[in-house]
Amino acid sequence: MVTTSARLLRLLSLLSTRQSWTCADLSAQLEITERTVRRDIARLRELGYGIESEMGPWGGYHLGPGTSIPPLILDEEEALAVAVGLRTAAFSGVSGSDQAALSALLKLRQVLPARIAGRLGELDAAFTHTARPDDNQISPALLLDLATACRRGERTQLTYGDRAGTTSTRQVDPYRLIYTGRRWYLLAYDLTRQDWRTFRADRIIDAKATGQATALPDPPDPAQMVSTGIARRAYPVRVTIRLAVPADEARRLVPPTVGVHHPDGDDATIIDIGGPDADGLARYLLSLGRPLQILHPEEVRQAFLTRTRQLLKDNQ
Repeated sequence: MVTTSARLLRLLSLLSTRQSWTCADLSAQLEITERTVRRDIARLRELGYGIESEMGPWGGYHLGPGTSIPPLILDEEEALAVAVGLRTAAFSGVSGSDQAALSALLKLRQVLPARIAGRLGELDAAFTHTARPDDNQISPALLLDLATACRRGERTQLTYGDRAGTTSTRQVDPYRLIYTGRRWYLLAYDLTRQDWRTFRADRIIDAKATGQATALPDPPDPAQMVSTGIARRAYPVRVTIRLAVPADEARRLVPPTVGVHHPDGDDATIIDIGGPDADGLARYLLSLGRPLQILHPEEVRQAFLTRTRQLLKDNQ
């Protein structure tokens, strides 16, 4: 005997295959009475499925927009297509919802039948993406392992290579994965250093879950910590400017990943920016197109004045 749950899934599957079904047609397909069909329709509506009905001899039932996000029924090819789409969104940065795409992919992979998961694994091995010249390739399996550790709150042992190429082993409590539009970062509590750290995901060589639960002391804001860490990384030259705009506008002009912002009253912002050289910073400051004052250093101020004078000379 078919259980009620199985019958509801079968009914939902039928409703998704045609624009409209009469009660009699559904009754014949499911081999149940029309009264049971109407009762099952009511149950699906309670679950959040927007099943609409039309009166009259040509009326029937059809799927409409629901009031919530109910479970979806996908066949094998559809499930594989959704997984591939989510993987592409997570790695491309195009959607603007990379963390959400990765989280959804993680949930989907956990419930995929073994045969579909195996096909997706074959695609992972075959697919690649074009990295920037200074970026390493990120393994999809590794990124999903990190996402799993964050979601489950599981202590993890990282094998990590730093900027100089030195490899070390870290015991960390993972908290969040952050995508900046260019790279993935892992925010985790470093048990050896007893402090919060950000790790570039493309420099993580291996990640092994230990089975221990994490103990996260007062987690920081993930996006802010990554942005500040990127902006404060070691540059040959740094400049501090006073930009004559409010803090919110200053953050739009100079993203948090480029500069560290400090409001200076209601109408100005102090920003610390790093760059490869004084001339490069001068070009960047000119591109802002806003009134500003270079507080220090003198070499950037002189480079800025030189470029400004040349710009005036070229337009006389």
